[in-house]
Amino acid sequence: MNDSDLRMMELAGKGYCCSQILVLLALEEMDRENPDLVRAASGLCSGLGDCSGTCGVLTGATLLVGLFAGKGLDMEESHEAFPLMLESLQDWFSGAVSEYGGPSCREILGGECGQPDPVRCGGLVAEAYDQVRTLLSENGLDPSEGRDLI
Repeated sequence: MNDSDLRMMELAGKGYCCSQILVLLALEEMDRENPDLVRAASGLCSGLGDCSGTCGVLTGATLLVGLFAGKGLDMEESHEAFPLMLESLQDWFSGAVSEYGGPSCREILGGECGQPDPVRCGGLVAEAYDQVRTLLSENGLDPSEGRDLI
């Protein structure tokens, strides 16, 4: 177990969901705080709230890719590889959850919605964070830097 795994467990113990944990890890790596973004990520928790939607691991990881590569200001443009990074992330996630029958929280948790499975969900969060970091690095984006603040 590495430091990231311990930090994920700590954040889960504090009541943060998968998507929020991903956001918090990225913000911490950039040495930033953004409670508004963390709160916004809570809307992705538990498969969009009722366990029927796409797992917060994928939606949270997608949010991270957008944080680094998406358009955020009038004078900005999205990174040229943004669509390909999102496609790659979705392909990875489809493979990662194929044994569970689909991408919804309900499918991943075997119909047992409510409390995330620490092993299953924790493993997906850790893999997703690594996947996002890899995608960013492969496309010339530094996960420890983020976009410039204006």
